[in-house]
Amino acid sequence: MLILRYTGKIAGIMKIPQAPNFLCRTRFLYSITGYVGMAKLRLEKATFAAGCFWHVEAMFRQIKGITSTQVGYSGGEMPNPTYEDVCSSHTGHAESVEVTFDPEKVSYEKLLDIFWNNHDPTQVNRQGPDIGSQYRSVIFYNSAKQKAAAMKSKQQLQKSLKYKNRKIATEIIAAKTFYRAEEYHQQYLEKRGLSTCRM
Repeated sequence: MLILRYTGKIAGIMKIPQAPNFLCRTRFLYSITGYVGMAKLRLEKATFAAGCFWHVEAMFRQIKGITSTQVGYSGGEMPNPTYEDVCSSHTGHAESVEVTFDPEKVSYEKLLDIFWNNHDPTQVNRQGPDIGSQYRSVIFYNSAKQKAAAMKSKQQLQKSLKYKNRKIATEIIAAKTFYRAEEYHQQYLEKRGLSTCRM
């Protein structure tokens, strides 16, 4: 990415290296004499599956520090699956939500807490009345740091005995290609004036 730097005399060019696990946005600060500096906003991605993606997206969209969300399909092998494909339970994909967030406003650990507290991670290939492998519980990590945080939080939850003798079934796996779902699924509940759906 190239950014023009205004010096008051000439325009210089500064190259910003690309980073794999976060997005960069820039804000330019000016004074009456010209360019002063540049503040860099680092955005990260997190991907979760916790049952019906309508509910999961609506849940995360209420959190301050999350800049955008999109629902889609992750974890399977079929490229460019449709909703009907995923509902067959033969694609390997899970209904997922990709969250873009500002780590200065909300931590990844906080997102993990929200994830754990808003579904039942002990259920296998289902969530509430929704049954099928597409509704399984998964944390798709986008970096080694996210993997470590996810593993730690899962271990702590299991030791807490919140679920007594039930084993937490949540998978923690590396994020693969995220396939954006059909447009009518995006912000589905919000478009209908709802904040959640019954589980």
